[in-house]
Amino acid sequence: MSRRAKEGTVKRLQGFFRDYTRGLESRDLKRLFDRDAAQAYAVLTREHSQEPEPEKRLRRFFFRARIAFLGISYKLSPPRRLLFGVSVLAFFLGLFSGPLVFHRGKTLTISLDYSPFWFVVSIGCLTFLLALELVDRVRVRDELEIARELQRDLLPRELPAVPGYLFAHSYRTANEVGGDFYGLVRLPDGRLALMVADASGHGMASGLVMAIANATWRTALDLDPSPERVIALLNRTLCRTGTTRTFMSAFYGLLDPGTGVMEYVCAGHPFPLLRRAGGRTEELGNGGFPLGIRDPLPIASHTVTIEPGDLLLLYTDGLPEALDAQGGTAFGYEKVQAALQLGGTPQQVHDAIRRSFDLHVGDEVLRDDLTLLVMARGVGVSRPGPATPETVEASQPVSI
Repeated sequence: MSRRAKEGTVKRLQGFFRDYTRGLESRDLKRLFDRDAAQAYAVLTREHSQEPEPEKRLRRFFFRARIAFLGISYKLSPPRRLLFGVSVLAFFLGLFSGPLVFHRGKTLTISLDYSPFWFVVSIGCLTFLLALELVDRVRVRDELEIARELQRDLLPRELPAVPGYLFAHSYRTANEVGGDFYGLVRLPDGRLALMVADASGHGMASGLVMAIANATWRTALDLDPSPERVIALLNRTLCRTGTTRTFMSAFYGLLDPGTGVMEYVCAGHPFPLLRRAGGRTEELGNGGFPLGIRDPLPIASHTVTIEPGDLLLLYTDGLPEALDAQGGTAFGYEKVQAALQLGGTPQQVHDAIRRSFDLHVGDEVLRDDLTLLVMARGVGVSRPGPATPETVEASQPVSI
């Protein structure tokens, strides 16, 4: 082979290596063998790990290997389970280079010559099994992508223009599909209906609850937008369509933009924070049950007046409960209030909270959905703030 041909081969290999490792970072590789491996073992073995682990190291190793094998096997369909068992058996057969001796009455000697055949069988079975599982995951990914697009259409890209008010808002999901939802609807009589809610859990199940709640809320606005009626209808719908584990916290307010009077109900939701023009902060809410727990549910509405210069912050518990990279410290309500005390426009307050939040979590993957909605009343404010990119994008890209 000529020198030029060798150089061309080396360049092609280098190009292939760059493409193959594109997007790979050292922290992701460390996480793969650190946190991800531990989480995978916990998920795979949770049905088979009731027995106490042996104290001796060698026995503990074989114990973990056994329950890991059972955990993987019983997560597969019966045909794929058999294929996985054959691949493992073929691997061990490939390790033998001497005779196998069985004692049954008299000694029966079976000689197996060492050959790469069994290793080829093992690798082939595992590769075929991996391909089948990847195809299933691609199909699930495609379905999740459709679900995320549908959910994205349910969330507001732009908020209604309300003379005298300014808004900033964003939305991030822990998974491809989230359980948070929020919205502002300008009613025919000029009032503004405002909702921020958080379905239990996250992922596809909470996304379905979110879709049901969103549709119910918009129907309730057409029937009777008063807070007691809206919350009662939402609660009744969730009780009828869900289970005891399906519930949702919600804050719903009905605002008269001209007077600033807002009637609201806070049902098991983190209390919104109202920063007065002078800097004093008030919490809107005094406790209550989440929706979907029981029907009927005791519902009490309250009234507050948002004066010129006041700023209202609404959020879901994915903000204060987010853990840092070490997993030991939550973001906390104190940091939320500290960012709010700095004041400024809704966009400035929103961005200050997000900066503080991003510094806290670092590279940690979100464990819960996060919704932020900031509203201010002031003189000459008539344009709603646009949604940040997170409004329509999940915090983690869809991957296979």
